[in-house]
Amino acid sequence: MLVVGLRAGDNSQLSMSTLSENQIGIWTMITTNPFAEISVFISPGIMQAYVILMFLLVVGGTIFDTIHKKSAKYFFENAEKAQKSATTKVSSAAKKGLMVKTLTNEVLTSSEFSNQKRRASHLLTMYGFILFVLSTVVMIFAYPTAINDTPALWPLLWHLGALMLCVGGYWFWFAIRVDLASEGNPWYRVNVRADMFILSLLATCTFALLWSLFQGAWLFFALFIVSSTILFAGVLWSKFAHMFFKPAAAYQKRVTKADGSRENLPADFDLASAEVHTKFPDIPQYMGQKPENMGLGIKREAPNHY
Repeated sequence: MLVVGLRAGDNSQLSMSTLSENQIGIWTMITTNPFAEISVFISPGIMQAYVILMFLLVVGGTIFDTIHKKSAKYFFENAEKAQKSATTKVSSAAKKGLMVKTLTNEVLTSSEFSNQKRRASHLLTMYGFILFVLSTVVMIFAYPTAINDTPALWPLLWHLGALMLCVGGYWFWFAIRVDLASEGNPWYRVNVRADMFILSLLATCTFALLWSLFQGAWLFFALFIVSSTILFAGVLWSKFAHMFFKPAAAYQKRVTKADGSRENLPADFDLASAEVHTKFPDIPQYMGQKPENMGLGIKREAPNHY
């Protein structure tokens, strides 16, 4: 029994040692700058030039996208039209307040999503992308080689950002996107142009994590570069232009509500109000003296009748 006890104790110590080694290995992986490790084979200058090229592709593609789709022209023409039909002048202080509300609601917290699962997925993807890209730029430009001692914070943020992208992106792809949830299409059905952004984004963060996990695996590194190139070069079919246009459109919508123009849409009226009946005397003719509440209508339940 003593021998058995000693053997059991040895196995326990061995498993504890193995667990400790595994924990150390994982910690080493997520606190190591993968770009510094590969700088032995690829010059930091080449990596930095690649990042600059991707940035220029995003900027150029976004500008071309707004010109090609005439979204910027439409936005400014719509804002000018709304200003002409405004009933109230919005002060500069009020506009600043609307900017803050747009930033905190539509941009930082995505409160426009009524589907909370979609909102959570979007926030995970958005903040994961910001962390991933920011930490990539910092590690490549500030700590490009193993000689530079990279603070553990930046590799941690890089891995965290990639993991958040995977969680939010795969959650969206397999459970939330409208093709799957509302139209009943299988998850593997792909529309190349429509799905290029999300698929290249998922491929980029997935291969980034696999490359970091299997350092020295050139296949994963090559796939990481290919997918990130498709992601940043395919701006015309991605959401990069949308990222800049969405906050501006959300702000303009708040302004139109504040100045009374309401994008030339009718105001919300209480159909049972005598004042409204005076303003629109034909309401009783079409809807009766006491119009009923029409209910939630299209918002009564989730659209899943495929």
